[in-house]
Amino acid sequence: MRKAEITRKTNETAIEVAVNLDGTGKSDCHTGVGFFDHMLDQLARHSLIDITLKATGDLHIDDHHTVEDCGIALGQALTRALGDKKGIHRYGHFRLAMDDTQVACALDLSARPFLVWNLPFPTHKIGTFDTELVREFFQALATHGGITLHVDLIHGFNSHHIAEAAFKSVARALREAVEPDPRMAGVLPSTKGAL
Repeated sequence: MRKAEITRKTNETAIEVAVNLDGTGKSDCHTGVGFFDHMLDQLARHSLIDITLKATGDLHIDDHHTVEDCGIALGQALTRALGDKKGIHRYGHFRLAMDDTQVACALDLSARPFLVWNLPFPTHKIGTFDTELVREFFQALATHGGITLHVDLIHGFNSHHIAEAAFKSVARALREAVEPDPRMAGVLPSTKGAL
């Protein structure tokens, strides 16, 4: 059962998240941040990971705590759902084109969190959403999901497209990495014998 549920409560946010790694990409995400919900929908749909996420946060201050804490909770849920990681591909990569934009993602479910982020935005806002929060989300996801994550903007000039291409490319790479490898059933994909 490659499923997990996480509840995270702090003085700033309350988050409930459930994931199913063997889903069909169903999304039911409600954070109070419209653009972010749209991005989480893309993450679910293109990874084929079912994601249910309900968050309430101190949006009267700004969106930062809500977006970051969703990344933390989602990373924890992915880690729990992956279990011992036996039989998975472990690695994933994808280059995604979206109109003017192309974003490349490579990742490793290594339990060694690291983020390499080369994704400059030409604007500080997408509507009312701060573009710097895209990095904050992926930093939290990588840290709490134990993911070595590299995201690179190849080219692009529309901030909405850049953000969406980033979420979609990470989703497709994650889809590849969590998939069971029929040639490695029950085998840990590491020469160290541990992840």
